[in-house]
Amino acid sequence: MGCCQCCGIEEQFNRAEAARKLHEYRHGGPARTTQLLLDALMREPVAGQTVLDIGGGVGAILHALLKAGAAAATDVDASAAYLAVAREEAARQGHAERITYHHGNFADIADTLAPADIVTLDRVICCYHDMPTLVERSSAKAARLYGLVYPRDTWWVRAGVRAENGLMWLQRSSFRVFAHSSAAVDAIVRRNGFQQRYTHNAGFWQVILYERSADAQAAHT
Repeated sequence: MGCCQCCGIEEQFNRAEAARKLHEYRHGGPARTTQLLLDALMREPVAGQTVLDIGGGVGAILHALLKAGAAAATDVDASAAYLAVAREEAARQGHAERITYHHGNFADIADTLAPADIVTLDRVICCYHDMPTLVERSSAKAARLYGLVYPRDTWWVRAGVRAENGLMWLQRSSFRVFAHSSAAVDAIVRRNGFQQRYTHNAGFWQVILYERSADAQAAHT
């Protein structure tokens, strides 16, 4: 992976961090905002659907949707450590043969990936510098549903992001977090034929589920 931020992702989401998140997932289930996104997804038809989870972490979204009847899933992650624990958890839950894994920068490898009925990015947009490319290419892959968890667009969230990046700078880390414009994200998604089905603010985060319109779904197929 050539981008500096992707190298920072490998550094930030290392083996120790991945193991910690796997422990949290096994003992407490999905994080609250992840569960909110899953709850919204579960209100839609999931059985027989394909799923693409970008920056999938330990695989919480994929495992829940596969248990709910999703046909197959793809996990793309820039962190090799996260992919390793995701594979471990998939084997433990009996989902190993139903998930395909890709290590890399999604924006770079998007053209090699098949579209999916459901595409999710859970706390991923905030980890990527080129939001327009990431959102454009990921939403284009979603045939029906597009789910996001990313920071709210408020002054205090932006202040928190600046403070966290200052700490990263002091620690000589190349990883940075980003508070991208919600209006800009929404405009790109809507331009690709989606409308909001669900939105919920949860502290620092916002959880949004989009559905591609019937006309856009027909054109996409």
